Amino acid sequence: MWIVYQLVAMLAMILAAPFLLVQRGRHYLRTIPGRLAFYGGPVPHSPLWLHAVSVGEVGVAATLIQALPPEQPLLVTTITPTGQERAQDLLGDRAAISYLPYETDLAIQPFLRRFRPQSLILVEGDLWPLLLARVKRRRLPVAVVNGRISDRSFRRMKRLRPLLGPLLGRVDGFAVQTDEDRRRLIELGVSAKRVRRTGNLKFEPSEVAPRPSLESRLTELAAGRQILIAGSTMHGEEGLVLDSFGQLGGGKRALLVVAPRHPERCNEVEDLLQRRDLVVLRRSQWTSGERPDVVLLDSLGELAALYRVADAAFIGGTLVPTGGHNPLEAARFGVPTVVGPSMENFREIAEIFDRAAAWERAADAAQLATVWEQWLDDPEAARRIGRRGAEVVAENRGALENTLTFLRPLLALDKAETD
Repeated sequence: MWIVYQLVAMLAMILAAPFLLVQRGRHYLRTIPGRLAFYGGPVPHSPLWLHAVSVGEVGVAATLIQALPPEQPLLVTTITPTGQERAQDLLGDRAAISYLPYETDLAIQPFLRRFRPQSLILVEGDLWPLLLARVKRRRLPVAVVNGRISDRSFRRMKRLRPLLGPLLGRVDGFAVQTDEDRRRLIELGVSAKRVRRTGNLKFEPSEVAPRPSLESRLTELAAGRQILIAGSTMHGEEGLVLDSFGQLGGGKRALLVVAPRHPERCNEVEDLLQRRDLVVLRRSQWTSGERPDVVLLDSLGELAALYRVADAAFIGGTLVPTGGHNPLEAARFGVPTVVGPSMENFREIAEIFDRAAAWERAADAAQLATVWEQWLDDPEAARRIGRRGAEVVAENRGALENTLTFLRPLLALDKAETD
C-alpha cells in the first residue's frame, strides 16, 4: 500500500513541478535539497522535533520553545523557505533547523536515522500519512499544538472521513484553539479524551526585541508624517492598498510601509509602486536624505519591530480571499488596526476583536481609505481603538501554560525538565 502511495505522491510532484518552477521557481528550488534530507548542520542528540510549515507557525513554535528547558535538544522543520529563514532568525542559536522531508521513504528514512527524534510536535497540524506512519513505527509520541480546523478543511475532511481514521489515529493528542475545533475533530472520529481546548498560542507571540536604529530610521524617513503599515500583503492586494493611500493624498500626508507576505514578490510590488508614480525606497537600499512616499520592506523578520512606531496598520491577506493573517503583532503594541473581510483562518481572534470593538473592518479599498482618513484626522480616537486591541491581547493570554500542561504527560516534558 505504501509503495503505491509513494508512487502516486511522486507522480503528483512531477506533474506539479513545471507549474511550481514557472510560478515560484526561485522560491522553491532552494528547498529541494533540504526536502530530500540533505543537511549539513550539527545534529542534536535525541531532539524534541517541532514541525512548523511557514512563518506564522514558526512564531508559534518559538513561543513554545521559550518555555522549554534550555538544555532540551531541539529540531525545527519547515516547508517554505520563508519559514526556514524565520526559523533561523528566531531559533538558529537554539535548535537544529531543517526542511521537512518529502513524503517518500527515500527522504523520510535518512532524515529519521540522522536525527533520531524523541517525539514530534506538529504546530497547527500538517499531517502527512507516510511520515506519521514511519514516526509511529519508531513508537514516538506525536502531538498537535495550536490545532485548528478551518471551514474549508472541515468540509473536505468530512468527505474523506472514512479514510481519516488511520491518519488521525497516529496522533496521541490534539491541543486545539477553540471549542469549535474540538467539536469538529470529534465529529471526524477523534476520541474526546485525545482532544483538549488549550487556547490560541498566537495570543502569546514571542517577545519582539526593540530595534532602535531601524525604528528611528523609519521615523526619520517619515519626517513628521504619520506612519501607515500594510503588513503581510498578498498578490492582488497591494493595488487596493495603494488606491486607499492615493485617496488620502499619498505621501504628502503619510508615509506608507508595504510589507509583502512573500519577500520574493518584492520586485513585482516595486514595479507596481513605480507605475503609480510614487517615490519608493526599499528597506535594503535606504540611505540618508531620502523622503519616500512608500517604504518597501524587503527584509525578513523586521515587520513586528516596526509596528512599534506605526500610527495605524492594515493586516494583509484580508482584502483578498486568502483567509487573513495574525493581527496580534500590531495590536500588542496598541497600534490601531484595520482588516478586510477575509479572516477565516483567525476565526476566534476575529470574533474576540469584533466583540471588543478593538479594530475596524473594511470591506474594500474605499472603506480602508475612510478608516485611515478618520484616524489621521483624529489620532486620539485611533489610539483608543489601539488600546482596546492591546487589552484584548493581554486578556487572552494563558494558552502557553495550558499547552505545556497538555504536553507534559504525552512527551515526558517533566522528565526533560528534571534531567
